[in-house]
Amino acid sequence: MKHLGTVIGTAIAGIFVMSVWGAFASAYGIAGGWFAGLLIIGTMWFLNHALGLINNDGAFVDMAVGIGMAGTMRDVFMNGGQVFVDALPTLVVVLVGGIVGGFAASKFEKYLASK
Repeated sequence: MKHLGTVIGTAIAGIFVMSVWGAFASAYGIAGGWFAGLLIIGTMWFLNHALGLINNDGAFVDMAVGIGMAGTMRDVFMNGGQVFVDALPTLVVVLVGGIVGGFAASKFEKYLASK
Protein backbone atom coordinates (compact mmCIF):
# COMPACT_ATOMS: atom_id res chain seq x y z
CA MET A 1 0.00 0.00 0.00
CA LYS A 2 2.85 2.39 0.73
CA HIS A 3 4.01 2.21 -2.89
CA LEU A 4 0.49 2.88 -4.17
CA GLY A 5 0.36 5.99 -1.99
CA THR A 6 3.69 7.10 -3.43
CA VAL A 7 2.45 6.70 -7.00
CA ILE A 8 -0.78 8.55 -6.24
CA GLY A 9 0.94 11.36 -4.32
CA THR A 10 3.58 11.99 -6.96
CA ALA A 11 1.04 11.74 -9.78
CA ILE A 12 -1.21 14.31 -8.16
CA ALA A 13 1.76 16.66 -7.71
CA GLY A 14 2.71 16.22 -11.37
CA ILE A 15 -0.81 16.79 -12.62
CA PHE A 16 -1.22 20.00 -10.62
CA VAL A 17 2.16 21.39 -11.65
CA MET A 18 1.63 20.64 -15.33
CA SER A 19 -1.94 21.94 -15.45
CA VAL A 20 -2.00 24.90 -13.05
CA TRP A 21 1.49 26.41 -12.84
CA GLY A 22 1.60 27.59 -16.46
CA ALA A 23 -1.82 29.20 -16.19
CA PHE A 24 -0.78 31.18 -13.11
CA ALA A 25 2.50 32.24 -14.72
CA SER A 26 0.78 33.25 -17.97
CA ALA A 27 -1.88 35.28 -16.22
CA TYR A 28 0.20 36.96 -13.53
CA GLY A 29 3.80 36.75 -14.75
CA ILE A 30 6.61 36.04 -12.32
CA ALA A 31 4.41 36.67 -9.29
CA GLY A 32 1.95 34.08 -10.59
CA GLY A 33 4.75 31.55 -10.97
CA TRP A 34 5.91 32.16 -7.41
CA PHE A 35 2.35 31.94 -6.10
CA ALA A 36 1.75 28.71 -8.02
CA GLY A 37 4.97 27.27 -6.64
CA LEU A 38 4.01 28.15 -3.10
CA LEU A 39 0.43 26.95 -3.49
CA ILE A 40 1.06 23.74 -5.45
CA ILE A 41 4.35 22.56 -4.04
CA GLY A 42 3.44 23.67 -0.51
CA THR A 43 0.11 21.86 -0.57
CA MET A 44 1.53 18.74 -2.18
CA TRP A 45 4.48 18.69 0.22
CA PHE A 46 2.02 18.84 3.14
CA LEU A 47 -0.07 15.99 1.73
CA ASN A 48 2.90 13.84 0.72
CA HIS A 49 5.29 14.40 3.60
CA ALA A 50 3.41 15.76 6.60
CA LEU A 51 0.40 13.47 6.21
CA GLY A 52 2.58 10.59 4.99
CA LEU A 53 0.93 9.85 1.66
CA ILE A 54 4.25 8.88 0.08
CA ASN A 55 6.86 6.34 1.10
CA ASN A 56 10.05 8.29 1.79
CA ASP A 57 12.48 5.57 2.92
CA GLY A 58 16.14 6.36 2.30
CA ALA A 59 17.37 8.67 -0.43
CA PHE A 60 14.42 9.17 -2.74
CA VAL A 61 13.61 12.04 -5.06
CA ASP A 62 9.91 11.90 -4.51
CA MET A 63 7.75 14.69 -5.92
CA ALA A 64 10.28 15.63 -8.59
CA VAL A 65 9.98 12.19 -10.16
CA GLY A 66 6.21 12.46 -10.46
CA ILE A 67 6.35 16.01 -11.76
CA GLY A 68 9.00 15.16 -14.34
CA MET A 69 7.16 12.03 -15.47
CA ALA A 70 3.86 13.90 -15.74
CA GLY A 71 5.46 16.65 -17.83
CA THR A 72 7.23 14.21 -20.13
CA MET A 73 4.25 11.94 -20.67
CA ARG A 74 1.81 14.84 -21.09
CA ASP A 75 3.81 16.03 -24.07
CA VAL A 76 4.13 12.48 -25.43
CA PHE A 77 0.37 11.99 -25.27
CA MET A 78 -0.32 15.40 -26.82
CA ASN A 79 2.36 15.40 -29.55
CA GLY A 80 3.42 11.79 -30.14
CA GLY A 81 6.35 9.56 -29.27
CA GLN A 82 8.92 11.63 -31.16
CA VAL A 83 8.76 14.16 -28.32
CA PHE A 84 10.15 11.52 -25.95
CA VAL A 85 12.93 10.64 -28.38
CA ASP A 86 13.79 14.34 -28.67
CA ALA A 87 13.88 14.63 -24.87
CA LEU A 88 16.28 11.70 -24.35
CA PRO A 89 19.49 13.80 -24.45
CA THR A 90 18.10 16.09 -21.77
CA LEU A 91 17.00 13.13 -19.65
CA VAL A 92 20.47 11.57 -19.94
CA VAL A 93 22.12 14.83 -18.83
CA VAL A 94 19.70 15.08 -15.89
CA LEU A 95 20.46 11.48 -14.92
CA VAL A 96 24.23 12.10 -15.08
CA GLY A 97 23.78 15.29 -13.05
CA GLY A 98 21.84 13.38 -10.40
CA ILE A 99 24.54 10.73 -10.19
CA VAL A 100 27.30 13.33 -9.91
CA GLY A 101 25.30 15.27 -7.31
CA GLY A 102 24.66 12.13 -5.26
CA PHE A 103 28.33 11.18 -5.42
CA ALA A 104 29.40 14.69 -4.39
CA ALA A 105 26.90 14.75 -1.52
CA SER A 106 28.15 11.37 -0.29
CA LYS A 107 31.77 12.53 -0.36
CA PHE A 108 30.84 15.77 1.40
CA GLU A 109 28.98 13.88 4.14
CA LYS A 110 31.99 11.61 4.66
CA TYR A 111 34.26 14.64 4.79
CA LEU A 112 32.06 16.35 7.40
CA ALA A 113 31.83 13.16 9.47
CA SER A 114 35.62 12.85 9.55
CA LYS A 115 36.07 16.37 10.98
